[in-house]
Amino acid sequence: MERHVPARYTLEGVSDAEVSVHPFATEDGLGLNLTRFRRGDCDDVVLLLHGLTASIDMFIMPEHRNLVSVLLDNGFTDVWALDFRMSSRLPYDAETHRYTLDDIAAWDHPAALREIRRHVGDRRVHVVAHCLGSMSFSMSLFGGALDGVTSFVSNSVSLTPRVPAWSRCKLVAGPGLSEYVLGLSFMDSRFGEAPPLTRGWMVSRLVSLFHRECDVRDCHMISFMWGSGRPALYEHDNLLPVTHQRIADLLGPTGVHYFRHIRKMVSAGQVVKYDPGDPRHADLPEAYLSRASEVTTPVLLLSGDVNRVFPGANAACHEALERARPGLQEFASLPGYGHIDPFIGENAHVDVFPKILDFLKRQAS
Repeated sequence: MERHVPARYTLEGVSDAEVSVHPFATEDGLGLNLTRFRRGDCDDVVLLLHGLTASIDMFIMPEHRNLVSVLLDNGFTDVWALDFRMSSRLPYDAETHRYTLDDIAAWDHPAALREIRRHVGDRRVHVVAHCLGSMSFSMSLFGGALDGVTSFVSNSVSLTPRVPAWSRCKLVAGPGLSEYVLGLSFMDSRFGEAPPLTRGWMVSRLVSLFHRECDVRDCHMISFMWGSGRPALYEHDNLLPVTHQRIADLLGPTGVHYFRHIRKMVSAGQVVKYDPGDPRHADLPEAYLSRASEVTTPVLLLSGDVNRVFPGANAACHEALERARPGLQEFASLPGYGHIDPFIGENAHVDVFPKILDFLKRQAS
């Protein structure tokens, strides 16, 4: 029987939980949202952070066992998920902007933690994060913008970004080419659905000429926007057909200016400030690893062994953190997984989520 395609931005993937939305504002004037999934009070609260182009939807997918439901079923009965300024549920990445990861580290995550603390008090808070949600939260944590985090799970990339050669080329040429030649301040996975002969439509058709691995134009655009591969962000075999069909529901538009900051970090071999002279971020370190020895939060670093977005990044981060604060971090490779399928894959609840649960339970105890 053909599977039902879930509604966009649906919450139907989480059952038997009280769901509430908590809007709050950042110091630079953006409205963000926290969504709480609660079955009861517990001593250990979990906060989930998506990556660039994604949203909380990657954690609550109804077509398979999702991370929020697994956490609720395993004793973590108070789960929060943040839509920060990179979220495809919010309008900011389809607008012209000059946001950097420093902005997120300084304003989004600290404000979210303050809002959560208003409701949960001094209970333990654990964070599970993906991609640039993980990188920006690492910047907040190791840059001293927040504290009081009991444990941190990072998927794909944290403080030492590594990218393939083709991605380096895109990081160098892409933002300027997109903004000043094509006149596009953002890229959208749905460009294939744009009116014929518009700029987005033509970009999508050109990209699809080089992606014959499937017939989903949204999938082709996502590979072009991120990473290096066919596909780049996941293994096709790890996704249900319905997930592949609706991939643009999960991975939306992205402003291209973020890539300038990533380019600087890749060149430096570690996470650094975009503009060291920006007075708004004077309290953040120029190089975020420089304060690593001061942070005692245990960290689990995950990475798929066929990661084509940030290959080897979290393995390198594990080595760097071990030199700075021995014994406080673990690394786990995920066989057969890529960049985002550790969360959106059909069998992630069997292959990946038990590793996250084991780490969280050990830190909770």
